[in-house]
Amino acid sequence: MWQRLSFRTQLFLPLGLSFLAALAMGGVLLQTFATGQLADENEPGRRSTRTVAIALNDALQASDDPHKVLNAFVRSLGTSSDIQFHSVEAGPTPSIRDSLRNVHGVPQWFVDLIAIPDLDAASPVIIDGKHIGDIVFLPNLSADLFEKWIGLLALAGFMAMLTALTGVAAFAFSGSVLHPLQRLGEGLTRMRRGDYAGPIPVGGPPEIRQSCEEANALAATLARLSDDNRDLLHRLVSLQDEERRALARELHDELGPLLFSIRAGSIALSEAVPEAGNLGKPMQDMMRSVEALQQTNRRILDRLRPLYIEELGLAASVQTLLQNFSRQAPQISLTETVDPDLNAIGGPLAQTVYRVIQEALTNVLRHAAASTADVQVVISGDTLAIEISDDGGGFPEGNVFGHGLTGMHERVRALRGSLSLLRADERTYVRCRLPLGEARSLT
Repeated sequence: MWQRLSFRTQLFLPLGLSFLAALAMGGVLLQTFATGQLADENEPGRRSTRTVAIALNDALQASDDPHKVLNAFVRSLGTSSDIQFHSVEAGPTPSIRDSLRNVHGVPQWFVDLIAIPDLDAASPVIIDGKHIGDIVFLPNLSADLFEKWIGLLALAGFMAMLTALTGVAAFAFSGSVLHPLQRLGEGLTRMRRGDYAGPIPVGGPPEIRQSCEEANALAATLARLSDDNRDLLHRLVSLQDEERRALARELHDELGPLLFSIRAGSIALSEAVPEAGNLGKPMQDMMRSVEALQQTNRRILDRLRPLYIEELGLAASVQTLLQNFSRQAPQISLTETVDPDLNAIGGPLAQTVYRVIQEALTNVLRHAAASTADVQVVISGDTLAIEISDDGGGFPEGNVFGHGLTGMHERVRALRGSLSLLRADERTYVRCRLPLGEARSLT
């Protein structure tokens, strides 16, 4: 749990706990030593009370009118003296704790906290062998308690001021450490996302400054490696396109005429041979096989290299691709938005746009079991945005990109674009963003 707390919380929590511990320790020490101090301070009064009681009893025994002597003695004490005479008729002898209720300026919990010592001292007064009262010692502890309360407040105030000053210093220190660390963390987050352009501000203690400098050096190295990797990907994609064009050319120039020749020969043979006999049905089966083989050859040629992109333009090629998809999957309701300005795009960018749409629609057809699909290809400023969505079952958890989309992702990265696959509102989305300026510079 401690590790989950923030740095400032871990820094200030011990300070607060130290303040409370010091305050509690002060209370414990006050309670421990206050009792002995009060007892020592009032011990002379207790001895004086016993001495006064002895002297009074001697005077009463020697006097002819002891009651008159006692009354004169009581009048001489007054009401403010700690030594008082308490007659038997007045009831039980009062206690010091009874006089400590509602001490002015001191809260009652503080009075109850201090263990008041037993300071009561009562000496009997005897007249003619009869106990008529007591000389009692009842010191007024209000001033002492008020003094100790002020001492506790002073201690708490000093500790609070010291804690506050320490907290301000710790806050300033933590800020000088945390702000550079936050900038370092933000910079590392940008690096994790592939943004190596913005340098991390260098600041803070020497250790953090060194970490920032190392992170900036790492960002520069990663930027160079990313550019090299992107160049390699671009060359790899170009080589793949050249290989596909060469293979498509071979299929078109070699296999195409052979299939046409087989079909023409089959037609001539079917016309030359009478329909009677056993050759009619096999001949028809062979003709259907040749036609299916020609259609398969055309589909392979379209996937290897859509030759009509250069002839018709990208917009028309995408429309043709969508029409073919609708013919292959009439059960899927397809809606599209295709920007007519796509015809101005050519080269690797046009190939990538076509391949992304082709691969996404292939996945919808093969795996999604969808009933609706939507294709949007629009140009907004210097960005070309592609979004293909369907209401199918989505993609398996942990399998974001298949082999086809992985290849498309490499193509998009070569053009400094982004390709993402997500699931939202019971629909699956393939989203691609391509910078037009960067892509054109690579053509």
